[in-house]
Amino acid sequence: MSDLITEVIKREDAAEFDRFVAAHPKAHFLQTSDWGRVKTNWRWRGILCRDESGAIRGAAAFLIRKIPFLPYTLFYSPRGPVCDLNDREVVTALVEGAKDLGKKFGCCDIKMDTDTGVDDDAFRELMTGLGFKFMGNTQSFETAQPRFVFRLNVEGKTEDELMAKFHNKTRYNIRLAEKKGVTIEIKGAEAAEDFHKIMIETGNRDNFGIRSTEYFERILNFLGKNARLYLAYYEGKPIAGSLAILCGDKVWYLYGASSNEHRNLMPNYLVQWSMIQWAVAEGCRIYDLRGVSGFLDESNPLYGIYKFKKRFGGDLTEFIGEMDLVVKPLGFKLVNLAEKAVKTYSRLRRGKAAE
Repeated sequence: MSDLITEVIKREDAAEFDRFVAAHPKAHFLQTSDWGRVKTNWRWRGILCRDESGAIRGAAAFLIRKIPFLPYTLFYSPRGPVCDLNDREVVTALVEGAKDLGKKFGCCDIKMDTDTGVDDDAFRELMTGLGFKFMGNTQSFETAQPRFVFRLNVEGKTEDELMAKFHNKTRYNIRLAEKKGVTIEIKGAEAAEDFHKIMIETGNRDNFGIRSTEYFERILNFLGKNARLYLAYYEGKPIAGSLAILCGDKVWYLYGASSNEHRNLMPNYLVQWSMIQWAVAEGCRIYDLRGVSGFLDESNPLYGIYKFKKRFGGDLTEFIGEMDLVVKPLGFKLVNLAEKAVKTYSRLRRGKAAE
């Protein structure tokens, strides 16, 4: 019988929870209570697992979404749990804690997409034994979090050592941007509107939806010093930018955009380099360039994103993928049907708008 104890943490009482997450090798900003403040359409709850001495052994943050018109909720733990994934006792305790909490919220499904590689067979076996079913292999952006990312190991490396590993075209473009007079400024929420305007240009050009100005403001306000907006300026005008987040031993490139003007000045390369420099200055282990498509063929419309990120010398990482623990099968079925109907309706609306 386990001597582990789980407890439910509310966002306003999450200081100890957040300290544990930030100090852990599996640290991820999506597992912090601050991220729960950003996601205003979700409730946030954390689950801590302690041993008999009171020491924390593991944590898992859950975003809880009420399903409209149905008496159900979804539990989602992005990049959770944060613990030793080989510790069967701790992982089991956190899952059982989530199931107990789910009873209070009418949860029909517990979803996780853990920060571990696709080849982690021991963890896959553990979660399967606990009742989780893994999403099939997918090469696209169908999951809530990207399944494929580029990660650059910056631990103990100097800027010169990292620069030497970049593709020669990357080094050239960074220097070109500097030579042509592109400058980088680190901003906060006060510049969210400028960033949003560039995001609109990028979204229209590359045909993807964008977040609101308020969303970017929430990230920059709620994550404080751990979130930075890097804007590239040319002749006093912002022409590109990226939003980066620090948590524990990692920095993530979260969102990026560039205006239609002055793209020949290669400002995105200089922005990326500036964020990598932040990771080095903070003594980080990983700089995460986030998602790419797993379909690595030049015919893929998303191949350009892959090519851009690959040129910074990181490693293509495939995560184990989303997994679901269905606790109320009927509710889960109804929720899936509702989500398919919403997606179909959205596609029809987009098609109508394009006519």
